[in-house]
Amino acid sequence: MEDIAKIVSECSIKHVAVIMDGNRRWAKSKGLPSAIGHNKGVEALKRTMRACDDFGIKYLTVYAFSTENWKRTPEEVKFLMKLLGSTLKNELKEMYENNVVISFIGDISQLSSNLQEILNNAVNTTKNNTGVHLQIAFNYGARAEIVRAVNKIISDKEKDVTEEIFAKYLYTKDIPDPDILIRTGGEMRISNYLLWQIAYSEFIVREELWPDFDRNTLGDCIKEFRSRNRRWGK
Repeated sequence: MEDIAKIVSECSIKHVAVIMDGNRRWAKSKGLPSAIGHNKGVEALKRTMRACDDFGIKYLTVYAFSTENWKRTPEEVKFLMKLLGSTLKNELKEMYENNVVISFIGDISQLSSNLQEILNNAVNTTKNNTGVHLQIAFNYGARAEIVRAVNKIISDKEKDVTEEIFAKYLYTKDIPDPDILIRTGGEMRISNYLLWQIAYSEFIVREELWPDFDRNTLGDCIKEFRSRNRRWGK
């Protein structure tokens, strides 16, 4: 296989964002409950984190639960909350040992106090690590993020707001903008994800459903990125 780490270095790829789409379709195609698809999606995320570490990609942001996902059935919402909590508890030791930094973007104040405690523990446990920075978008919506930023700017009575000042009020204020936005499952939508941050990201849509995403798929995305001519508006 071509040296993907070399491409990452040559192209200065620092941040990959992913819309992890297709867990339910994957399960349905195999006659399985959607819960199994979501569990397989966690395995795909673990593979992707390891690949990012091997390739030298510093930041990985994944869309795990949107502000619109509350419209799903109560049973599925409850399962997704439980899945996040159990995954963090079960995987935290390994992620810590693998030097992963965990953070969250989105309004976690709407989650149960128990789940908030689990999330905060994961953040505090890994905050001094120096490896891949896994940023999980949970109860996240880009429009809500922008409205939140505007309200904070008003509250702080900022004057002469620039793009640089505005960006400091976003959840991602300490994170570089994504170089690549990957969406699995073949859908051609942004789905209210990182609207400000992806202004100049390269979009790559893959037909694979998220549970089938692996190291080779990520490598293919990086090679496609290399073939793009990023004009930056010029």
